[in-house]
Amino acid sequence: MEFFNNHKSLFTATAVLFLLLTLFVAIMPALDNQARNAPLPNAEPLSEAARKGKALYIANGCVACHTQQVRNVEMDKMWGTRPSISADYAGIKRQDLWRNTATLMGTERTGPDLINVGNRQPSLEWNLVHLYNPRAVVSESIMPAYPWLFEIRENVGLDDVVVAVPEEFMGGKKGKVVATEDALNLVAYLQSLKQTELPTGEIMPEFIYKRNAETAQASGGGEAAGADAAAPKIDGAALYATHCQTCHQPNGKGLPGAFPALAGSSVVLDDDIEIFVDIIMNGYNARANEGYGPMPAVGKTANLTAEEIAAIMTHERTNWGNDASEVSAEEVAKIMEMVTQ
Repeated sequence: MEFFNNHKSLFTATAVLFLLLTLFVAIMPALDNQARNAPLPNAEPLSEAARKGKALYIANGCVACHTQQVRNVEMDKMWGTRPSISADYAGIKRQDLWRNTATLMGTERTGPDLINVGNRQPSLEWNLVHLYNPRAVVSESIMPAYPWLFEIRENVGLDDVVVAVPEEFMGGKKGKVVATEDALNLVAYLQSLKQTELPTGEIMPEFIYKRNAETAQASGGGEAAGADAAAPKIDGAALYATHCQTCHQPNGKGLPGAFPALAGSSVVLDDDIEIFVDIIMNGYNARANEGYGPMPAVGKTANLTAEEIAAIMTHERTNWGNDASEVSAEEVAKIMEMVTQ
């Protein structure tokens, strides 16, 4: 009992035990985990701008609503091309000596997962408008606005990045919205978030809990339902919502001064679909003089198939008052082969 009555012995023993537990429970497993997992060969380190943007991501509490992890369940397939693996985070280091915010994986997905957002939404213009006021591009968004990352100016310089914010979202302010260096750095970080391709020969992790033919039959669908589940019809509306809607809007009318309309578009309605396919696959920047930002190469970035592109094009050509003919996957496949060589 004398040991428990001697405060020096008691606190010394407690400190030693704490250090031993820290060594064996935290430090040694962490070092072993670091030694076992190396960054993927094609992984790119953060640029200086992206590194500063990461600090802003942390400072503004973005991790509270956004995760950076694609789970291996099928419902997460929309966020990345594959489930996340340890190597995705192996090259991420602490911010500095005092701050260890390595992965920012998050625990709550109030907003969409961001680990592959650099591929899903690479447009600088969209990201800047979205930061200034998310409701300008996604009317249902509950994300807070970040207007302090921008300045309102009457006169802008040649090097200023002007953001095409619709007048109704300006709050009565007059002038042009100019992105500050902080806004550009934050977007640089978001654009850097891309899933790295696995090395050739590496087994691709699978998404689990898939709805397959057996589950369809078990639910009473029978053989016909099983066949449909094995070869589901590609939903052009869903693909449009995933890859196109944030810029061109659900009604196809785009965003004036920022993203062109698809309703009534001569490119969309043209019987010769070569230019249309080329824009989807390789992007487009021929309307910069009208104030529109460049469209990214959505088809290449998202690895869309000919069937998926045909479904998207058919949706755009037959909605919002557009009355052009449907597009076949065979037509698209031939053009894709030409425009991607």
